[in-house]
Amino acid sequence: MLSFLQKSEWFLKKHISYLQKQNRMQNPSLVLQIQTLPDNPGVYQYYDKEGKILYVGKAKNLKKRVSSYFNKIHDTAKTNVLVKKIVTIKHIVVPTETDALLLENNLIKTLQPRYNVLLRDDKSYPWLCIKKEPFSRIFSTRRMVKDGSEYFGPYTSFKTVHTILDLIKELYPLRTCNYDLSKSNINSGKFKVCLEYHIGNCKGPCEGLESLEDYQKQVDAIREILKGNFKESMKDFKRLMTQYAQDLRFEEAQKIKEKIEVLENYQSRSTIVNPKITNIDVFSIVSDESAAYVNFLQISHGSIIRSHTLEIKKKLDESDEELLELAIIELRERFQLLSKEIIVPFEINLGENIKTTVPQLGDKKQILDLSIRNAKFYRIEQLKQLQIVDPDRHTNRIMAQMQKDLRLPTEPRHIECFDNSNIQGTNPVAACVVFKDGKASKKDYRHFNVKTVEGPDDFASMTEIVYRRYKRLLDEKEPLPQLIIIDGGKGQLSAALKSIDELGLRGKIAIIGIAKRLEELFYPGDSIPLYLDKKSETLKVIQQLRNEAHRFGITFHRDKRSKAALNSSVESIPGIGEKTMLTLIQHFKSVKRLKLASEKEISDVIGVSKAKKIVDFYKTN
Repeated sequence: MLSFLQKSEWFLKKHISYLQKQNRMQNPSLVLQIQTLPDNPGVYQYYDKEGKILYVGKAKNLKKRVSSYFNKIHDTAKTNVLVKKIVTIKHIVVPTETDALLLENNLIKTLQPRYNVLLRDDKSYPWLCIKKEPFSRIFSTRRMVKDGSEYFGPYTSFKTVHTILDLIKELYPLRTCNYDLSKSNINSGKFKVCLEYHIGNCKGPCEGLESLEDYQKQVDAIREILKGNFKESMKDFKRLMTQYAQDLRFEEAQKIKEKIEVLENYQSRSTIVNPKITNIDVFSIVSDESAAYVNFLQISHGSIIRSHTLEIKKKLDESDEELLELAIIELRERFQLLSKEIIVPFEINLGENIKTTVPQLGDKKQILDLSIRNAKFYRIEQLKQLQIVDPDRHTNRIMAQMQKDLRLPTEPRHIECFDNSNIQGTNPVAACVVFKDGKASKKDYRHFNVKTVEGPDDFASMTEIVYRRYKRLLDEKEPLPQLIIIDGGKGQLSAALKSIDELGLRGKIAIIGIAKRLEELFYPGDSIPLYLDKKSETLKVIQQLRNEAHRFGITFHRDKRSKAALNSSVESIPGIGEKTMLTLIQHFKSVKRLKLASEKEISDVIGVSKAKKIVDFYKTN
């Protein structure tokens, strides 16, 4: 019996042999590099013939992961192009998959390979610093200096930083000067109190008016607030307020009460989750064909104290699992996150030191839903901006998404949608609307009078108009659409397919039907419909096409019925021709209104002489 590793080795050799026969891997050196890769966790790097880095990836098993690139034709063109360019494979073996994740993240940011997603943006986020010095100052900074000082953050906006600094200033009178307040300097009387002391914003430690011990108590309380723990500060203030009130020091008690109100007001701005949920980070991902959006919420002491959304531009067909793992490693490093538990929407592997929770119910599920909602809102905002700033890229993204959602062989740059229209079998007509690059191309709209069908037979009408439409395009050698949409369910779709088959276009044009009731999408030969997300852009484009076809068909049908009704009334009036009839129908809309109109109203439309003929006709008939 062959062992598992022997079987794997045998299958790998078979794959490589097959690929060589297919001329998909002609570099013997590359074959040798794959065969000699270890079965350990690690990071692999792909290089082209010029020695330029193409891609960096991580793997539980280097040999299996790397060989998987070469044993099949990939779904995306970019991946196939990448594989063709690979000439050299380098690898780094690490002890665990967690180490591989961290190393991959660092190499991507350092080397910036062409085919990797780029996680780091150009922003430098602000921090709050508690300076390591006697009588510590607290201030904002964009630079971290390794001098033993404490840093909290980073924060995603300076507005948040200023709000926190204002809160600290309201609660605790700390110094703002940059003097060296060593014990010897204070004892020598080197410094004098400034205006901040006189207006009550500082207690004058520079002249020894405040002890280091008392000052440090305030710094310790501020440290807890920056960690998201308001409880201890609130207790201290309430205890002090009660003491002042008992000592009949009401003015000072009032000032403490105002500080409590400031602290309560600030605390209420944070989203309260559940006091039992503490020191947990929440990550969610929303993605489309070209980008992914990872939202991060930091929970501390039952409150959301930070939120950030990271946009990742896709380079290959990366899965949500891969992108979320990369993003979590990046965000934990960027924001100095040390939590032992994270909440995620699906199972991922970040190593043994981090507990991952996929909640199904309860408070944790609500937090995850909130994170997903934040990611979706951020994506919508970015797409709106993209539509304005770069409409071509916006169009390309929608086309790629439609191709993926509808399982099409090519992007549907040219789409045509058909709809029938008749009322009780009268004046059967049909409409064809055309969208190019996701937008209505009204000059290409066509309407049809159904010629070969009598009575209300929608299926036969659909067969006729689809045949006439594409027979003409073939005869005139006009470009065919990549996608046909039929307004209707399986019956309408089958009727349209008869014409597609007769014209020999089956397989050359994708065709689907959309049923109105549940927005079901039907494919030829598949009895089970496809349901798209009600909020998806693909469904919105299809609905827009369907509604436009319905509107265009109904308008044409209404005009035809009105014209027929008016014709039946005015065709026998001497001196009234077709052009006059069209003018009358466009203005009065119905025969009844025309009959009720005065001679003056009619003459304003078609002239005095013709108006008199029409009025005289209705008087005598």
